[in-house]
Amino acid sequence: MSQQLPLISHLLELRNKLLRAIGSVLLVFICLVYWANDIYHYMAIPLMQSLPETSSMIATDVAAPFFAPFKLTLVLSFFVAIPYVLYQAWSFVAPGLYKHEKRLVTPLLFSSTLLFYLGIAFAYYIVFPVVFGFFTSVAPEGVTVATDISSYLSFILKLFFAFGLAFEIPVAVVLMCWAGVTTPEELKQKRPYIVVGAFVVGMMLTPPDIISQTMLAIPMLILFEGGLLAAKLYTPKEDTDNEESESERTDS
Repeated sequence: MSQQLPLISHLLELRNKLLRAIGSVLLVFICLVYWANDIYHYMAIPLMQSLPETSSMIATDVAAPFFAPFKLTLVLSFFVAIPYVLYQAWSFVAPGLYKHEKRLVTPLLFSSTLLFYLGIAFAYYIVFPVVFGFFTSVAPEGVTVATDISSYLSFILKLFFAFGLAFEIPVAVVLMCWAGVTTPEELKQKRPYIVVGAFVVGMMLTPPDIISQTMLAIPMLILFEGGLLAAKLYTPKEDTDNEESESERTDS
């Protein structure tokens, strides 16, 4: 019975953290839903600027004019609430971490959030104008480019998640090196394979066009090099654990 109580208390705490995280997303959504159409219009600007003057976006589904902005606003609400969601996850696992682990996780939480936002901004301001400009310029003669709003939403959300996750590479490199899975020196030796892997990942995460694949792979390689530099600043986990265990023995 005594062993079940801590488990139940942990499950209750986990439930409370999840409810707070979901509540934060819903709260942001309630604040933004009034401007759902304006938000969609802003997200559609990169495509609309590339369309011919006589063309426009269309809605082939009856309910698409309502559900497309609604879905986009919900996803955007999650993006906005990410810092609080990560804070809830951090507050749940923090009591079980060592001091040196807490010192590592705190900057990683901040940097991972910032990098995710940078990935989304890079996709919107850099990738979208190039990709949409290319797509609309290569349309066959006699074909009118009129993109469906639901298809466009699915396309940009895939790119947002792809670039947001890809920009987390420095965090992943630091965590792997800190945990002892690998070292910066070993990763440098595997750089040719990582270059090939970056283009393969770009091919899997982006739509089937060479432009978006390349524009994802190149930032991934740059961020990988940045992760190698950052990984050198952290002490490997084994060494830190040994130092902490030795200090605990001396204290005892």
